[in-house]
Amino acid sequence: MNIAVVGATGLVGGRMLKVLEERGFGGHEILVAASEKSVGRELAFAGRTLTVQPVEAVIAQAPDYALFSAGASVSRTYAPQFAAVGTTVIDNSSAWRKVPEIPLVVPEINADVIRPEDRIIANPNCSTIQMVLAVSRLHLRYRIRRLVISTYQSVTGTGQKAIRQLEAEERGEPADMAYPYPIHRNLFPHGGDFQEDGYTTEEQKLVDETRKILRAPEIAVTATVARVPVVGGHSEAVNIEFEEEFELDEVLHLLSETPGVVLQNDPSRLSYPMPMYAEDTDAVYVGRVRRDFSQPKTLNIWVVSDNLRKGAATNAVQILQYLCDSRR
Repeated sequence: MNIAVVGATGLVGGRMLKVLEERGFGGHEILVAASEKSVGRELAFAGRTLTVQPVEAVIAQAPDYALFSAGASVSRTYAPQFAAVGTTVIDNSSAWRKVPEIPLVVPEINADVIRPEDRIIANPNCSTIQMVLAVSRLHLRYRIRRLVISTYQSVTGTGQKAIRQLEAEERGEPADMAYPYPIHRNLFPHGGDFQEDGYTTEEQKLVDETRKILRAPEIAVTATVARVPVVGGHSEAVNIEFEEEFELDEVLHLLSETPGVVLQNDPSRLSYPMPMYAEDTDAVYVGRVRRDFSQPKTLNIWVVSDNLRKGAATNAVQILQYLCDSRR
């Protein structure tokens, strides 16, 4: 196979190459593309060197698959061009997620929505992926009525410039600002762009994408996003109101049996999920599982995952693995 990675020099693009190698794609032809300023740059992959090409040059080679992580505007421009030459695009941007006819996929939950004719498949937002995976089997068992989500998102969700800002501030040096405020020894309730209704685009993604992935447009969802001075790994406090009553032992069993989820829930030993455990792993960690005594049929959980891996690169490669297996 020929597999393209568009945006290969970025944080997520680099993780895509790493996960491709880890998951057995090292022997395939890998084409890497990025912006003009990166053309000619060499990237190490599976014991060989890949040279960054212009996107147009990669399109001309009609790869079988293309993993995109280059931003929504790039995806809107080039994903249809790849699709036109027969390439199946797995896109990590927000460009296609809300388009009804384009699948939005977390493979453990809804890979069955992918049709043989689909040439563009959307990868969900990082904060959505970890949350819906954590609640997916609980939803099937008890049916979710309402979700109240507070996220604590690391600076890698913004990109390299945000990491450099945090590191410069930690050293006490002037920083090239990725954010409107310092992030070192600070946090701010702001991720994405503000909408007219007062919510941000990051918060709106949690609403729209959750309903689409779980195939439950009736779920009430509200979210608050905060950016925190953590380099890698997003954390979420999730309050879940169900249609049906639950037993806590069964909840814990369902979480422990959910593919991709690691239950880390032992308060007596101070064991609970933290970004330091999640970094550079593919698991979604769930802990602090407890009943909300303020109203019936309601649960609190704490969810942590590496936003660059399961929240982006790994999920995209898992979609690729599913497509390869299903099209054999």
